[in-house]
Amino acid sequence: MLVSFFESVKYVGHLLPISFLRIFLGYYYLEQALNKYKGDFLSRPRIADQIAEWLPASHAPNWFKIFASSQMIPHWQTVAFIILGLEFAIAISYIIGYVVRPVAMLGILLCVTMLFISGPASEDLYKTFLATHVILAWVGAGRCLGIDYYFFKRRRGLWW
Repeated sequence: MLVSFFESVKYVGHLLPISFLRIFLGYYYLEQALNKYKGDFLSRPRIADQIAEWLPASHAPNWFKIFASSQMIPHWQTVAFIILGLEFAIAISYIIGYVVRPVAMLGILLCVTMLFISGPASEDLYKTFLATHVILAWVGAGRCLGIDYYFFKRRRGLWW
């Protein structure tokens, strides 16, 4: 597996800049998840207050607004654990380069959800992350400087 890690630079080295982007984004998600874990994100209903404040002015479809107001606000602790877990999963996957395509799809889902429930101050950030997740999923960014190249060589498929 270690040999295929170094072979990845030789055979798919054109993905090297995107791999650095993937690793940087993984580090960013890890830093955000650790800050939320160490802070009061899981113990105080900040996410419920944020949803209640920005949902009426959101560009979200009506079914999402109904779902958010009836399910996400009352069960804010579950939503906070899901967001934190997704951030940790995205961070670890992007840093080591394992199953990047499926995790990028989860990142797209997380970015769209955060785009709908957050205010206009962070709208550009989530749109940029959304585009970055789409690019990482499209090119299979885990194949260069990642573990995905090992599986890509042995089992061709959509996941790698």
